[in-house]
Parts: sequence; structure tokens; C-alpha cells
Amino acid sequence: MAKPDDRSDNVEKLQKMVQNTIENLEEAEEYLTEHAEELAPEEIQAINEKNMRRRESIRGLREEIKDEARARRARNEDQP
Repeated sequence: MAKPDDRSDNVEKLQKMVQNTIENLEEAEEYLTEHAEELAPEEIQAINEKNMRRRESIRGLREEIKDEARARRARNEDQP
């Protein structure tokens, strides 16, 4: 038997994912600032590209958080 779809903590999980991604982004930027002269141009480019993907991911996760929060409010309004 399949488990019921429990979405009650999705917002919190998504927020944690956003926070972790922001931390990774900041650590990578700090690393670049401190070590750019030691890195090959390809490594710098790879880090910058990964950070661009992280920013895109953060935007998408934040949209998902909004959707989940709306769904949560709708579920709460439906309950007596």
C-alpha cells in the first residue's frame, strides 16, 4: 500500500534547501575571492557557472515555496 502524500513539511524542507544552496554559493564565492590567482581559468569559469545554476535553483525553490505555502493555506481553509 502506498503512503499518503504528506506535504505538511514541504515548505520547511524547501527553505532548508534554499539555505544550504545559499551557503554553498557564498562559500564558493569566498573561495574564488581568496584563491582566484591560484586557479586555472577553467576552474574559475566552472565555479562561476555552478554558482549561476545555484542562483537559478534558488529562484525555482523560492517559487516552489510560494506554491506550497498557497497549497497549505488552501488545505487549512478547507478543514473545519
